Amino acid sequence: MAPAADREGYWGPTTSTLDWCEENYSVTRYIAEFWNTVSNLIMIIPPMFGAIQSVRDGLEKRYIASYLALTVVGMGSWCFHMTLKYEMQLLDELPMIYSCCIFVYCMFECFKIKNSVNYHLLFTLVLFSLIVTTVYLKVKEPIFHQVMYGMLVFTLVLRSIYIVTWVYPWLRGLGYTSLGIFLLGFLFWNIDNIFCDSLRDFRKKVPPIIGITTQFHAWWHILTGLGSYLHILFSLYTRTLYLRYRPKVKFLFGIWPVILFEPLRKH
Repeated sequence: MAPAADREGYWGPTTSTLDWCEENYSVTRYIAEFWNTVSNLIMIIPPMFGAIQSVRDGLEKRYIASYLALTVVGMGSWCFHMTLKYEMQLLDELPMIYSCCIFVYCMFECFKIKNSVNYHLLFTLVLFSLIVTTVYLKVKEPIFHQVMYGMLVFTLVLRSIYIVTWVYPWLRGLGYTSLGIFLLGFLFWNIDNIFCDSLRDFRKKVPPIIGITTQFHAWWHILTGLGSYLHILFSLYTRTLYLRYRPKVKFLFGIWPVILFEPLRKH
């Protein structure tokens, strides 16, 4: 738990049901957890450009929704860690459920005709989201949210393994990179929770520039944001391969991966 002195800032007392390891208001009085807040930029800016590019490429709306859902998660997480208010916590956690439901829909509809709609799967995922939302608002137990989110992620992992094992083996690199980066973020999330006291003591003894590197919840944001973005690319690559769009992964400025499409051959 953070010392009482850490909790004084622009947004007033903490009302969230979660408390992370970063010292509160240590950088500015206007942001409760500075590094946990700004690390969300990776979930906000790249997916926005991905959504714009998807519109320009005329891709199915489900993939535009995937990019925008990841952006909403990043914005919600920004607001939560900036304020540590319960209302903002919901704005962070509930979109995590909704975005994963969109990802699940995309992954299970990869091999259907263009612009088809699976109303049964859509109804199931909407119902699941409503039930999770209703129960979570009632019980206010973070572990419930974490278990529900974990179930969705596990479903995505199984579907991805099926695709790279039985359908498109040459996509293993992209699929397993996405999964590996996400799991590394999950490892850092656990380190931040389990060894918080030791991390805080360490940060008091080292220069700030070194202490910043031990903000493992911020690393969780960066790695899961990148992992989720790569998952969307994997899902989109699988879908457009099936639709014979001839997708290619390119790196903007030699760093950031995007999917581009070669012109269709004229017969």
